Amino acid sequence: MDGDRRRWRQCFLSGAVFLVCMAGTTLPTPLYGLYQEKFGFSELTVTVVYAVYAFGVIGVLLLSGNVSDAVGRRPVLLWGLGFAAASAVCFLCATGLGWLYAGRLLSGLSAGLFTGAATAYVMESAPHGGASRATFVATAANMGGLGCGPLLAGVLAQYAPWPLYLPFAVHLVLLGGSVAVLVGLAETVKERRPLRSARPRRPGVPPQVRAVFGPAATASFVGFALFGVFTSVSPAFLAEYLDVDNHAVSGAIVALAFFASTAGQLMAGRIGVARSLLWGCAGLFGGLTLLAGALWWDLLVLVVLSAFVGGSGQGLAFRGALQAVAEACPADRRASVISTLFVVAYAGISVPVIGVGVLSGPIGLEDAGLVFIACMALLVLGAAVYLFRRPVRETT
Repeated sequence: MDGDRRRWRQCFLSGAVFLVCMAGTTLPTPLYGLYQEKFGFSELTVTVVYAVYAFGVIGVLLLSGNVSDAVGRRPVLLWGLGFAAASAVCFLCATGLGWLYAGRLLSGLSAGLFTGAATAYVMESAPHGGASRATFVATAANMGGLGCGPLLAGVLAQYAPWPLYLPFAVHLVLLGGSVAVLVGLAETVKERRPLRSARPRRPGVPPQVRAVFGPAATASFVGFALFGVFTSVSPAFLAEYLDVDNHAVSGAIVALAFFASTAGQLMAGRIGVARSLLWGCAGLFGGLTLLAGALWWDLLVLVVLSAFVGGSGQGLAFRGALQAVAEACPADRRASVISTLFVVAYAGISVPVIGVGVLSGPIGLEDAGLVFIACMALLVLGAAVYLFRRPVRETT
């Protein structure tokens, strides 16, 4: 019994470290408008600064996604916290765009290291029979952390002094505490190997997985693209078209999407893979439709509903996609295929968001958003039709 308590304590503490690190990746979200005023850059630049983060994540996933299997979870997580701290320092020292690019890249490297290693660490820390509960702890820490970042930064920027500095100073303090916690936790990889033994795994999809991977990857791409738009340009839309210049409100709306995703992922564990994917696609389509209505009629309530419905759909679809792909893969290819799924998902954060930024110059932010919504709606609708006609088979 005491052993179980110790292991649950490690599970929850490692989840808290996971949450702190992921919060840093979305911390700048409600602050982009202030950076625009300070440095005088365009909406396209905002989306590029945001997307640099995704390139960092993808690079780590492709080159070193399996390093923690060799050298251990804790060393990789300590490096992740170090990159997160360096990112915060870049934002604290920011005197121009270069600092913002560097900060976002370092943040992406941190998230790339944490995504796999922290999830594995949380789940391995749980006692025997606690896999389901530990999975939710990891999910809640990941998505909950992404939601806490804009909420914390928005509240501090609105109601405390030094809006471009205090959020990152607070995050540095939290990261310091996380290092102290992590140093006191046990390693879960029993047989460690030299770093040179961890070679990059080339992403790929075996032929027998492609029928499942196509719609699963499409839904993941659209879900992450929706999050990308919320976390990059929604504060600008709220300020420009809805006269919402309260940073706490814009941060809370972005946070709602991530918290709704956490709830959707929890629900996915109860309704099964096939229904999670199909209902997730429906939720994404509903969220996109509501966002289109918000852009067309300039209604704040539709933005809020879009964050909730779209976030829930993303959670359902992504957890369903992960499970469906994992179950369809042969064991010796599972890690590389899941890495491929994450690469597709993070491409969704970057490519469509930059497209919105490119179009916002000649046609305006509202019309660029509508073009984005039309493209993503067609993709998710195609995935939903395919899944309806050829449902994913669930293993028992």
